[in-house]
Amino acid sequence: MTDPFSFPPGFTTVIIGGAGDIGSAIASLFHARGARVIATGHDQACLDRSPLSTNADVALEILDVRSDAAVNAFAARFERVDALVNCAGILARDEEFEIETFQRVLDVNLTGTFRTSTAFRRHLAASGGSIINIASMNAYSALPRIPAYCASKGGVVMLTKALALAWAEEGIRVNAVAPGYIETSINAEGRKDTAHRDRIAARTALKRWGTPDEVAGTVVFLAMPASKYATGTVFAVDGGFLAG
Repeated sequence: MTDPFSFPPGFTTVIIGGAGDIGSAIASLFHARGARVIATGHDQACLDRSPLSTNADVALEILDVRSDAAVNAFAARFERVDALVNCAGILARDEEFEIETFQRVLDVNLTGTFRTSTAFRRHLAASGGSIINIASMNAYSALPRIPAYCASKGGVVMLTKALALAWAEEGIRVNAVAPGYIETSINAEGRKDTAHRDRIAARTALKRWGTPDEVAGTVVFLAMPASKYATGTVFAVDGGFLAG
């Protein structure tokens, strides 16, 4: 009997935004489970500082998810893709009230997710593959300093559901994972304020922040045969934050 928690030989995963903290944890776990992994970052500096930069088995590529031409050319290079993970995302605290910044955040986080999903659609239809989008608990619980980020992640949730319905007949599953407060470089400075760090931890059921590895497990599971009846669903990985 085929192990539903294993990937078949040649299973290929593309992780958009995989050079970041959460993305690299996802890439590393896919690789550890035997998948071929290609991860992207927005520029060379991003790739150079990635935790994946020392893993010669994971291919790192530069990709601007705001460019139709770049995304389509990138996708056209692949013969087979079994899983697409959309993990590219940005935020700009306080600056998102400026319309140009607001639009840039949406272009990366939401339109970029749609752009890559459509570019890889034919690959995933051919393989019976799946898309896993990285949303956020801020799709449900807003913060006042990042309106574009909150709006974009709310959009990712509904885009996930819409694509799951639209592409089900093609055999493509589409799910999302919504991380909560995860320890990453983007919030490292804020976590130096122990009162702030502890206040957030106290609001979760588990009384602590999460780690990128704890997000990765759910993402990888959603690409496995074991999850083949799951589509159009958003899985919160937030230590119980939204349950309160």
